[in-house]
Amino acid sequence: MPNIKSAKKRVLVSEKKNLRNRMYKSALHTSIKKFKAALAAGDKNAAAELYRETVKKLDRAAARGIIHKNAAARKKSNFTKALNSLR
Repeated sequence: MPNIKSAKKRVLVSEKKNLRNRMYKSALHTSIKKFKAALAAGDKNAAAELYRETVKKLDRAAARGIIHKNAAARKKSNFTKALNSLR
């Protein structure tokens, strides 16, 4: 544990940010999992709805710096291809 006041504050801020980032990342993973499950089940309507939700979460995560913007673009592209192949 640091002794300097500013270093102590940085530890607390880092913990808060880490917790917030984990929360966003967990929600993103859950959304992706639900979308893939809908694809596997072959449910077009549910998959389309979950696709919109998942893409929105990917965009927000990329904007916040939780995942890289190219990783978000790659995932969106793959999900779009998967959704279009379902139809």
